Amino acid sequence: MIDKEYLKARRDVPWREALRRSMKNRERVAIPRVKMPELDAVRRSRSYEEVNLGLTPEQALTESGRCLDCPEPSCMTGCPVEINIPEFIKNIERNDLLEAARVLKETSALPAVCGRVCPQEKQCESFCIHLKMKSAPVAIGYLERFAADFERTSGNLSVPTCAPANGRRIAVVGSGPAGLSFAGDMARFGYDVTVYEALHEIGGVLKYGIPEFRLPNDMVDVEIDILKQMGIRFIKNCIVGKTISYEDLHAKGYQGIFVASGAGLPNFMNIPGENLAGVLSSNEYLTRVNLMGANRAETDTPVLFGKNVAVIGGGNTAMDSVRTARRLGAEKAMIVYRRSEEEMPARIEEVKHAREEGVIFLNLHNPVEYIGDGKGRVKQMVLQKMKLGEPDASGRRRPVEIPGATETLDVDMVVVAIGVSPNPLVPSTFKGLNISKWGTVNVNQETMQTDLPDVYAGGDIVRGGATVILAMGDGRKAAAAMHKAMAKQVV
Repeated sequence: MIDKEYLKARRDVPWREALRRSMKNRERVAIPRVKMPELDAVRRSRSYEEVNLGLTPEQALTESGRCLDCPEPSCMTGCPVEINIPEFIKNIERNDLLEAARVLKETSALPAVCGRVCPQEKQCESFCIHLKMKSAPVAIGYLERFAADFERTSGNLSVPTCAPANGRRIAVVGSGPAGLSFAGDMARFGYDVTVYEALHEIGGVLKYGIPEFRLPNDMVDVEIDILKQMGIRFIKNCIVGKTISYEDLHAKGYQGIFVASGAGLPNFMNIPGENLAGVLSSNEYLTRVNLMGANRAETDTPVLFGKNVAVIGGGNTAMDSVRTARRLGAEKAMIVYRRSEEEMPARIEEVKHAREEGVIFLNLHNPVEYIGDGKGRVKQMVLQKMKLGEPDASGRRRPVEIPGATETLDVDMVVVAIGVSPNPLVPSTFKGLNISKWGTVNVNQETMQTDLPDVYAGGDIVRGGATVILAMGDGRKAAAAMHKAMAKQVV
């Protein structure tokens, strides 16, 4: 819950009052929104270099001047981790960039990550007051990235202050965005926090799911190192529910557990030919490349290098997969999506980048069969042509088949990116958890507490698939609730 009195007190300091007086609001609104510099599309389509290049100091200063420093900042209501958006932006405007980064870290464990991959256009920026004045919203995400990157390159990385140790041990299952956010807040509160990660790298979906051309691993590692400096311990290659049990965690003295084990179970369509070689899930494809280096000649991780690649789906994971295929040499990389482009859940920026990089979009098409070459490998796909009908429960128009309208295309690789289901291991081994019919863990939505009083949960294991920032919001909410509950207990 945003503390309005606290925000007002921080807004009423002399330096912010002076900034507000330095330029009239109509002058600020008249400033055009900055455009993010990007790597050339031809070069980047065969490269793992980061696509977005970040703002220059001059661009950041100009953009920060667009913020009106509203008395009641509506942008903050759209931020799941409640970043003090006006304050960090005004620090950029007064050229105190390290303080801007410090403000970000007050509530966000991963500012450099969020500045790159969070859908600000659907969250904080969608609440910006500029929109009511028919002006483009302040580029909050670009500025967040700028402040975090400046701090990193300056060498003056700040470490959030933690309360004195209270002697209580907390276990976190999974090192993705929900787990890292929760761990950071609990460390601030003075708890002894240990994060258990099943894989050999810390970061969860940030490492295995998001390609480096969108989120370089170095950026994730810097944020994780800050958490380590806060006293958080990380144990890799440890599968909670298999390597170590719920009972084992209690035996080790953990008094609270936060489950953030994600949604790593891929969904398929169950259509003919889906078991052919060359048809694989986006989870497997991206993990082999992003986490295990299959795109690099010096590694021995195998991966398919298709020439005619179809990616099924219209979300960010589909865009990541098809853009990865282009970078691995695909001559023809296609998105096959059963709705129109307007209904795509992917970020507009990701669709734009994919199109610029030569990706072909086959909207209003749906695969109904994959055909093999007689040796067990996929060689063609049969697509059903669709049209849009009435809106469904999500508000998007429902795709409807056009009878008899199909086409067959040559493919040598298909990546299925139609969503994921929760990792079933923890729900099946933590006896007493209330599990939904979709395999997600049911929680109290206000506290993120499960039916096991000492177990809280958040992120994809609860939502079934969500954004980085929504998962982080779950982590922060769970940390606040667990801390409040533990404060009432006698040590």
